Amino acid sequence: MNHTSPELIETAAGGVTTLTLNRPDRLNPLSGSMIAALQDALDRIGADPSVRVVVLTGSGRAFCAGHDLKEMHAHRDQAFQEALFERCSRMMLSIAGLPQPVVARVNGLATAAGCQLLATCDLAVASTEARIAVNGIDHGLFCSTPSVPLSRNVARKQAFEMLFTGEFIDAETARARGLVNRVAPPEALDAAVAELCDAIRAKPAATVATGKRMFYRQIEQGFTDAHRYAGGVMACNMMADDAREGIGAFLDKRPPRWAVPTEDR
Repeated sequence: MNHTSPELIETAAGGVTTLTLNRPDRLNPLSGSMIAALQDALDRIGADPSVRVVVLTGSGRAFCAGHDLKEMHAHRDQAFQEALFERCSRMMLSIAGLPQPVVARVNGLATAAGCQLLATCDLAVASTEARIAVNGIDHGLFCSTPSVPLSRNVARKQAFEMLFTGEFIDAETARARGLVNRVAPPEALDAAVAELCDAIRAKPAATVATGKRMFYRQIEQGFTDAHRYAGGVMACNMMADDAREGIGAFLDKRPPRWAVPTEDR
C-alpha cells in the first residue's frame, strides 16, 4: 500500500519502502508536521516485517534543508522549542531503532538538521550534486542536535570544523570523511541506491535486525563491555534458524535458503 500526505510520500515495492520529503518549494524542511509524518511512517514500518529496507529522500533539488526556521521564529517561547526538539530527537532515534536498515538517498542540499537526518541514517548514497553542511552557526543557532550523529560519523576535528565554520562540503568529501557510503551522478543515483538495497535484501531479515540492534548498542559501550555483549548476541544468534541454515549451506557447498517474509511488497 502507498501512503501519501501533503508533506511526505510513502511508496513500497519489492520489500523497499521509500519515504520522500515533499516540500520542494521550501527545500523539504523538518517542520513540526513533517516530523509528525515521519514519526507516523517510521512507527508503521517498524512493525511491518515485509519491509526489508527503508530509503529516505527529498523531492526537488534538496534532501532536507533542516528545521523550519520560519516556524521556529514565529514561536519564541522556550516550551515550544523544547517540545519541537524533543519530537525531532524521538523521530531521529526511531530511525536507529528500526529493525530495517535506513538508506539516505541524498539527492541535493542537506543542511543543519538535514545533515543530522543524513548522519542518523544507517547508510547514505549521495548525488555528485549534493552539498552538505551544519551551518546553523551562520544564523546564530549552533547545530547542537545535528552534532550528535555527525560526531559519531566523522572524525572529531572534522566534525568540529564543520560545526564551527558552517562550511559546505561536496559528496566526495562527505564520502572521504565517512558521512556517505557511495557517490553517484544524478542519473545513476537510483541505480546506486537500488544496488545497496538489493545487497541487504539478499540477507536474512532476522539476522539483519539482530545485527543493527547490536551495532548501535555496542558502539556506545566501553571496549570490554562491548565484547561481552557482542559475545552474548553471537551465542544467541548461533541458535537461530538463519545461522543453522547459513552454516549448513556453507558446509554443504550450496546456496542458503533463507525464510521468505510473509508478504513481498
